[in-house]
Amino acid sequence: MNKHLSNNAIRLLSLCFLMFMLDSCRLFRRRESEQAVVVPPRKSEKVNTNSKTTNTIISTARSYTGVPYLAGGADRRGMDCSGLLYCVYSQLGYKIPRISMKQAEFGKKVEIEDLRPGDWVFFVTNKGNVANINHAGLVTELRSNKEVMFIHASSSKGIREDNLYSPYWISCFAKASRPF
Repeated sequence: MNKHLSNNAIRLLSLCFLMFMLDSCRLFRRRESEQAVVVPPRKSEKVNTNSKTTNTIISTARSYTGVPYLAGGADRRGMDCSGLLYCVYSQLGYKIPRISMKQAEFGKKVEIEDLRPGDWVFFVTNKGNVANINHAGLVTELRSNKEVMFIHASSSKGIREDNLYSPYWISCFAKASRPF
């Protein structure tokens, strides 16, 4: 009987350890996004946004404002967050990955205080208890230190712009990159 209890205790401890290890990525990401809430001031509020390519990318993305959310969608009938980026860049002749997790591996990493219009922002929203990047957006405008607008596909409101520093988005922020 004691041997049976001892084997069960070892199995239970092993299972708990395995669950902790599998969950550690989510715990790490949450710490990373909580740290992102306290951000040093921007090095430069005024960023040159005269790049014809960046302006074209942003205006193309904005042309989809109001398009409804559709998981897996990438056209005017409906699109998801990675579909928005994919559609915009494809329309302009660029080939980029289709899903947000792969898009997050594309380009050069950018610190949050160095964001510029045209940069991509990525989030871990934990919808469905996911511990991986599952949401993406495109920085459209820098209004101030705490007002960085990005366009994305909201599951409830479709394609829209939001402030990265709003309590919800900054708490989910995972990373940013400069695609080109």
